[in-house]
Amino acid sequence: MALDGIWLKRSWGGEVKNVAVLVAIGVDQDGFRQILGVCEGTKEDAESWRQFLRHLKDRGLKGARLITSDKCLGLVEALGEFYPEADWQRCMVHWHRNVGSSVPRNKAKEVMAMLKAIHAQEDREAAEKKATDVVEKLKLMRLNKAAKTVESGVGETLSYMSYPREHWTRIRCQFALKRVLPQT
Repeated sequence: MALDGIWLKRSWGGEVKNVAVLVAIGVDQDGFRQILGVCEGTKEDAESWRQFLRHLKDRGLKGARLITSDKCLGLVEALGEFYPEADWQRCMVHWHRNVGSSVPRNKAKEVMAMLKAIHAQEDREAAEKKATDVVEKLKLMRLNKAAKTVESGVGETLSYMSYPREHWTRIRCQFALKRVLPQT
């Protein structure tokens, strides 16, 4: 299941306000995506996520094995209350952006290629080895903040490797959600 909040503008009583729309998309055993739920939240805080996850549970959603999301702290906190048995996968695209935010523009392309190489490995062991190599290379490039981000967070981006390879492209990132609703 992929979870994300999408911010949209809503006009109500002549006033335009930003609202968070919380979305859940599942991937079935055959690899097909299905919308599981969409609800308006006041924001992307822990309480809004709790209400949304409670709504999904009350409608009968069970058996979630892997939950993919960004590292929104309210969401990650709420997940453990409703789906403690599920693995958590940090969206690798969001993680790439987090690493890239501490990299100068003239080095960004090279660093992004290194990060993509981590996720192109054939299994988790190889990906972890590649991540160690990337951390060392980033340190040699004097990109210590990026190296720390890779070192501390790469494990969160590799959970999908415990699932069938044919599903990897659908479960390692939550960006399918961005196609559900328009962005503002």
